[in-house]
Amino acid sequence: MRMETLLREMALIPALAGAEQKMAAYMEKRFKEIGYETTIDTFGNCIAKVGGTDPKAPTVMVFGHMDQLGFMVRRIDPDGFLRLERLGGIPEKVLPATPVQIQTENGEMIDGIIGVKSHHVTPAEEKYKVDTYMNLYIDIGATSREQVVALGIEIGAPVVYKPNFVKLQGTRAYGTSFDNRVACAIIMDMAYRLKENPPEANVYLVGSVQEEYNLRGAMMAARTIKPDIAIALDVNIDGQTPDMVGKNDVVMGNGPVMSMYNFHGRGTLNGTIPHPGMVKLVKRVAEREKINLQRSASIGGLTDLAYVQLEGTGVVGIDIGTPARYTHSPVELCDIKDVELTSDLVMAVVYAIKAGAKFER
Repeated sequence: MRMETLLREMALIPALAGAEQKMAAYMEKRFKEIGYETTIDTFGNCIAKVGGTDPKAPTVMVFGHMDQLGFMVRRIDPDGFLRLERLGGIPEKVLPATPVQIQTENGEMIDGIIGVKSHHVTPAEEKYKVDTYMNLYIDIGATSREQVVALGIEIGAPVVYKPNFVKLQGTRAYGTSFDNRVACAIIMDMAYRLKENPPEANVYLVGSVQEEYNLRGAMMAARTIKPDIAIALDVNIDGQTPDMVGKNDVVMGNGPVMSMYNFHGRGTLNGTIPHPGMVKLVKRVAEREKINLQRSASIGGLTDLAYVQLEGTGVVGIDIGTPARYTHSPVELCDIKDVELTSDLVMAVVYAIKAGAKFER
């Protein structure tokens, strides 16, 4: 029940990359209520220190990004329509008629919709065309640029899908930002559990920023923490919908996913091949705890770990994912049972990291 509550609360908090303050404030408040020393660094990462019982044990950083993709206001038309610049990997085919919210300079959220040409006047040649975001606009009901500016909306104002959380059948739900509020919920769940039973290792729980922008936020946190081991939490694409048959073996409802390879070949040119020592540890712990461990190997996505692993003289790292569907759309879907199992697995891995742990290749 706690996991569902955390996920619901977090999914309803807007946090465009670069404007994560509301999520950071939420996580900071919760961490401090539990009793952790908590900081928000210069870059905006929220970092809670879980003191370990053995000073000789390695330092572990468990992290997931707080931010979500969306847009910024690029232009305000004289008649009050807002033009968009994308921030992150936006699927343009789902955008027309999508409800959104624009964040004003004082943090207020203003409702709007991305306009769509009325069906009655759409010519045949346009009915199967996907408009690029540059041709789209937001309608907030304003009639002039002056009215928009008076609301506190200026060029650069953050725009997100209108936050929502909807429970479906069984333990499944969808929301606007499960990528990556799923990870943030796991991190907070771990915070409660680690307080009750501290680990031997020093553990830093981190909500990172700007992953959807350039994947550099967690890297800045790592420079402060200087971890020996890093565990990145994110979503992993479920392969069981009709349009995904044969693409991968990830099954929603079958538990956490260990990434064996990820690479983003469209511009970023980075990714992660996990440290073999961590692969062995995670596999051994999952078998001991009787948690089904799925595997993935994919091109087209990556996580903050791609850069965190390069910090200092190198960080022993691994990506652990939770199955999800319809990522980067307004209706990302997951199974809360998988989220809970991912938390169980990472908790057990953290407890297994002790002084003298060797992660040689």
